[in-house]
Amino acid sequence: MQQWQKISLMLCTFGFLKEIRPSEPFIVDYLVGPWRNLTMDEVIQEAFPIGTYSYLAQLAVIFLITDLLRYKPLIVVNGLAGIVIWSMLAWTTSLQSLKILEVFYGTYCAAEVAYYSYIYAKVDREHYQKVTSQTRAAIYSGKFFAGVLAQALYYFKVMDYKQLNYLSVAAQISATVWALMLPPVQTSMYFHRAAIGRADVGEPTDEQSFENDLASDKNSVASSSSKRKVISAFVLIWVHFKSSFTNLTVLQWSIWYALAMAGYIQVLAYIQFLWSNVDPAQPAVWNGAVEAVVTLLGAIVSLLAGYIHNGFLRPRSSLFALSILSLGQSAAILLATTTSSLAVCYLGYVTFGVLYAFTITVVSAEIAKNISDDSFGLVFGFNTLVALSLQTLLTYAVTDSDGWFALDIFGQFTVYGYYFVVLSVIYAVFLLGEIASSVCRRKD
Repeated sequence: MQQWQKISLMLCTFGFLKEIRPSEPFIVDYLVGPWRNLTMDEVIQEAFPIGTYSYLAQLAVIFLITDLLRYKPLIVVNGLAGIVIWSMLAWTTSLQSLKILEVFYGTYCAAEVAYYSYIYAKVDREHYQKVTSQTRAAIYSGKFFAGVLAQALYYFKVMDYKQLNYLSVAAQISATVWALMLPPVQTSMYFHRAAIGRADVGEPTDEQSFENDLASDKNSVASSSSKRKVISAFVLIWVHFKSSFTNLTVLQWSIWYALAMAGYIQVLAYIQFLWSNVDPAQPAVWNGAVEAVVTLLGAIVSLLAGYIHNGFLRPRSSLFALSILSLGQSAAILLATTTSSLAVCYLGYVTFGVLYAFTITVVSAEIAKNISDDSFGLVFGFNTLVALSLQTLLTYAVTDSDGWFALDIFGQFTVYGYYFVVLSVIYAVFLLGEIASSVCRRKD
């Protein structure tokens, strides 16, 4: 086994372990059940929004700290935050403790950037595509295993909702211990950049110029003061940002990425509340199985998307596909919202998840094709930051008890459904603009 394969295997093992959270598919039923005795409104409108706000507040800072500390420490922090979260879920009962653990949940989510960034600092660029698919496959595998495990343990009455948290705690401890064994990283993208003597083929001129300036002295990074390191890091961040987002193709795909991710995260965060309210006479006991199915189908369509979009999607057909797929996601959410059948609600969620997995894979690939390798973390990190900002706005507008509308769960999901209608319309307008531009060019 080659060195890059060993490193990828070690990181993927961490990714798999940290996703083993069998308590997650039933977290809402646990929180409003006899173990904690909270009300649905307390959880939806008072506790869960704190996790959203915490995630947004910490993401940009953790992105920079991750690069400054060279990835591994933040992977360990990711595991430690998981231990705190699921320990508090297992052994505390008050609403106040739930609010506190939501702050740690923001840390847990934000620190995931280290997991996705670490591998690029440890392997050669020729292996990027392989290790990217491997790290994502590890995440899918962990989620699938957790969903199946949760469903089996609950269905056969081996464990109740509270006891599932013990397994989640054990998995987070295992992941943290494993993270401590990851090999350290000597360089990073911005604050500990290795001396280089070349610029990537196809990178914009301003980026080439700055890269060459940094490379003019092999030991410039090592010998410069801390102040120079920081200044150079932020200048390079700006160069990468400018060269990426002045590319209209990147901007066009990034708009969908951010807008769709905001809606997806919001649906994911509150779907269990919808399941619990669709048919009060029928308890939502198949959540684990449904999450496992979504994960499995999502992994399959993600692989298919990698082949399909390269085969026949062109700029104009891609815009049309984005519009139609967004409309399909809207229809799936509205179906889940308006039905009185839990099975149909489950089906709507599965359809939504599969359509999103397919589309986000295509969009991510298109963005990656049009930016330099060094910009991956920054571009996708910024898109995620925008998505979280929009999600925070959605949370405050329709969910938070102190927000503008504080809608019930059906009102919230109706908003999310029409949110994707708006997204579909935006890309239909982009398509019409592309057609109009093409007609004008032909006339000229």
